[in-house]
Amino acid sequence: MPKHGKKYRESSSKIESARRYDFTEAIDAAISSSYAKFDETVDVAVRLGVDPRHADQMVRGTVVLPNGLGKEVKVLVFAKGEKEAEAREAGAEFVGNEDLVEKIKEGWFGFDKAIATPDMMGTVGKIGRLLGPRGLMPNAKTGTVTFDVAKTVQELKAGKIEFRVEKAGIVHAPMGKVSFGSQRLIENITAFLETILKLKPSSSKGTYLKGIAVSTTMGPGIKIDTALVKDLGK
Repeated sequence: MPKHGKKYRESSSKIESARRYDFTEAIDAAISSSYAKFDETVDVAVRLGVDPRHADQMVRGTVVLPNGLGKEVKVLVFAKGEKEAEAREAGAEFVGNEDLVEKIKEGWFGFDKAIATPDMMGTVGKIGRLLGPRGLMPNAKTGTVTFDVAKTVQELKAGKIEFRVEKAGIVHAPMGKVSFGSQRLIENITAFLETILKLKPSSSKGTYLKGIAVSTTMGPGIKIDTALVKDLGK
């Protein structure tokens, strides 16, 4: 078992591991437990009562966080003709088609998100084995294969995130930075959890939200009372 450092142990000592915190207390505790010299990211982990092995219980989607993620998102767009100009005007850092495909084949991955127009997917598919493992492959289910290029670029740069339930039934997602403060983080997490609730599969029986925890990049996990989630938007 790996041993945690002194600062982590000191941070953990402030958290009651067996307690289920209310929402605001959990966020405040996460912020106060942050000890790194950099602006740590605040993450949320949600354990769902689903079995991802069944296609009808796969929970995946996107949400635009109202306060963004607190970092610059570099967007690449695979497009041709007028859609190239549309992407550039919307603020995409990298726009092109075959030229970008060749650049990526050579090992370049200097972007955070990728969008493709539907007519480019035949070309983009050639590098699917390179983009897929890095979570960069455009996908119609998450809205990144689209002709509505400008809107999608703007959403991604504003803080749109993708999420997908893992084999163990857990969804992880970043919610912003410690420097956001409680209110902005609460607004982001509220938007995320509301989306998760809307995506509950009809085939999921029993308790859907089994557990929620927040943590900073370096800090301990803090458990939230799932019974209080219904009050988040109030």
